[in-house]
Amino acid sequence: MPTSPRPLWLTFDCYGTLIQWDEGLLAQVRALLARKGSTDLDPGRFIHVYDVHEHRLEQTPPHRSFAEVSRQSMQLTLEELGLGFEARDADDLTRQIGQMRPFAEVVATLRWFKQQGFKLCIISNTDDAIIAGNVAQLEGLIDRVITAEQAQAYKPNQRLFEYAHRQLGVSKDQVLHICASPHLDLQVARDMGFRCVWIDRGARKALADYTPDATLPDLAKVPAYILAQGWANEEQDRHGA
Repeated sequence: MPTSPRPLWLTFDCYGTLIQWDEGLLAQVRALLARKGSTDLDPGRFIHVYDVHEHRLEQTPPHRSFAEVSRQSMQLTLEELGLGFEARDADDLTRQIGQMRPFAEVVATLRWFKQQGFKLCIISNTDDAIIAGNVAQLEGLIDRVITAEQAQAYKPNQRLFEYAHRQLGVSKDQVLHICASPHLDLQVARDMGFRCVWIDRGARKALADYTPDATLPDLAKVPAYILAQGWANEEQDRHGA
């Protein structure tokens, strides 16, 4: 028997969960620093400074598109690190985000979820135009994409998830959220009380005051969790579909 009600929807953070965000961002920053002749600057330091500006701007009114947040964050980061800013610096980053690739296990695992009868939705801190390139690489398996642009709010603001649940026509008890970000997604799961699986790929620290429903190293381990919960379509699973 199922240990808890089967979710109608599986919702996902996009970048870091389905799409190789850290890897893609690091490659882009290295290319940027090389173009500016600053290869002695630690890319990790650059990314840290950029992240601080990005997260602050996302939570500072008025609401800005992610493209604008990225542009301002890039300019502030380059200025803080003593490097010159050009418009292409931000344009190259937003273009690269849309081209970032899925993790190796993602498409096959999403297909398994669909074969089990789950609806799949991405909930992401981005703009529709930027994420379109990533979604196109997921072979039509995603049913809905809900962005900060649509909700006019960025995680960890609960408004983005509240908007998503209204759009899907579900209560928080009818979804299982699968994510990689502790301070964006797990924080909201803790505060709103929806079920959540943390994909811990080893780059981020857990929240000290919250334990997700499961912690798994990659998306390929989620089917076993779903089977253990009694949520799988047994006929489909028996035939390896």
